[in-house]
Amino acid sequence: MTIEKGKPWGIEVARPSDLQSADSDQVVGRLLTADVGARVAPTGGDLHRTIGARPLDDRPSLLEFSIDLLRVRLNDEREATAVAHVTVQLPRWSGGWWRGPVLMVMNAQFLGDWHVVSRGHPNDGRAESVEWGSEFGLRQRWEARRRLPTGGHVPHPSIETRSFRERSWTFDRALEICVDGRPSGRARSLQVVVEPDAAVVYG
Repeated sequence: MTIEKGKPWGIEVARPSDLQSADSDQVVGRLLTADVGARVAPTGGDLHRTIGARPLDDRPSLLEFSIDLLRVRLNDEREATAVAHVTVQLPRWSGGWWRGPVLMVMNAQFLGDWHVVSRGHPNDGRAESVEWGSEFGLRQRWEARRRLPTGGHVPHPSIETRSFRERSWTFDRALEICVDGRPSGRARSLQVVVEPDAAVVYG
């Protein structure tokens, strides 16, 4: 069951004997994709930070967190799974984050040094999308990037935020897609479906 508003997240359990550590979101996703029942403890990455960034020491008990997963489909053919986020932008040589549309689909709250969403939760059955339109200017992008580490945001009509369970996008040109920070090629269409309570992690 996804988390209820005002309820604590995570239950204390005995440390699993077959616990696997994962030092990045990519490794968490790979382990859970190979075996959804795998017992995985994030030790780095944006999901790790979202669940509290506790060090994985020799504690006899850990917190067990139910999490949602993001099922990602590119160009109606390629599929991937994200535990933390999916990002979309122009290729770097065409301007990257500084020009054109930017899309951040978040399951975690963080994207590197950026605190992208504050209301989203990895176990609320929804994802949060933040979109910058092509008309979002260079000066506004600089200000937005400056504020993102603290969770501050620039109000602007070219920024759209939305909470969703399933959503699709079609782009005017092929854009670069990253799943949990891993380059996943270019695509002109993207579909993201939230799968609630799809896995558990420990921390």
